[in-house]
Parts: sequence; C-alpha cells; structure tokens
Amino acid sequence: MRLLSVTVLSLTVLMSAFNAGAQQLTRFAVVDLPRVYVSFFRDSRAVREFEERSSRVQAEIDRMTKEIQDLKNTQLNAELRGDREQALKTESEVNRRSDFLKEYYRVNTAELEAEKSKLTQSGTFLEQVYQEIKNIAESEGYTMVFNVKENAGIVWYSPAVDITDKLITRLRASGKS
Repeated sequence: MRLLSVTVLSLTVLMSAFNAGAQQLTRFAVVDLPRVYVSFFRDSRAVREFEERSSRVQAEIDRMTKEIQDLKNTQLNAELRGDREQALKTESEVNRRSDFLKEYYRVNTAELEAEKSKLTQSGTFLEQVYQEIKNIAESEGYTMVFNVKENAGIVWYSPAVDITDKLITRLRASGKS
C-alpha cells in the first residue's frame, strides 16, 4: 500500500511538472520589428542627420536641374536668334552639366541607400533590440517571441501578446537613440 502511495505521489509530481512545462511552452509573444525600427529611428540623431543629408542632396539636385533647364532656355533663345555658335556652346554646357548631374545622383543615391541600410542593420541597435526582447520575455514568462511580419505561420494572435509597444518604450527609456 505504501509503495502504491509513493508511486501515485511520484506520478502526480511528474504530471504536475509536465503540465507546468507544457503550459510554459505555450506562452508566446509577438513583436512587429519593422514598426520598432521606424518608431525608434524616427527620433534618433542618426536618422535626423540622414534626413538632413538627404534633403541637402535633393536641394542640390533641384538646383542643378534648374540650372540645366535655364541653359536649355538660353540655348533655345540663341537658336531662335540664329546665333548658332552660342547655341552649340550652350548645348555643350547642357550636356556636360547633365552628365555631372547623372553621376552626382548615382553616387549620392548609392551612398544614401548604404547609410539607410546601415542605420536599420546596426549591430549595436540589433543587439539592443534582441536584449530588450529577451528581458521582456523573461520578465513576463514568454518562452517564444515571433516577429509578426516575418512569420507567415501566425494566422491570429491576441493583442495581449503583442510586446511591440513595450519594446519601443524600453528602447526609448534606454536613451540610445
């Protein structure tokens, strides 16, 4: 009888441990990482500097484009006056400046794209994001955290398991923007 009681007690403890483990495996959270990046970077110094540089490049492109358009108008006026020499000289300048503008655009666009990519893939930032996800998950008992935008297997989830806003709040509180 005593052996039966010990066996039943052992089975009960094992089943309780198994149930606790099974319940723990089913606790998950979701996070919208693209929303985190956008929200976090919107106010960051690095993004402000990127946007300022991008605006300066666009202003310079606009300025050069206007100069080229003005030269084209000068060329057209020279042709209408019959000043062939001035028209050819102006056409040559239009071509030279157009080629420069194309190269300027190509180089600066490539640099801006590389800078933008570096901003969102910064190792330090990614480490910080994953560390905060880990901290939230561990403190709130989540055993898995899914990126909602990259996991096509998630068909539905309760907003209660979405930790995106908590993650954004904690990243802002850490002051590393």
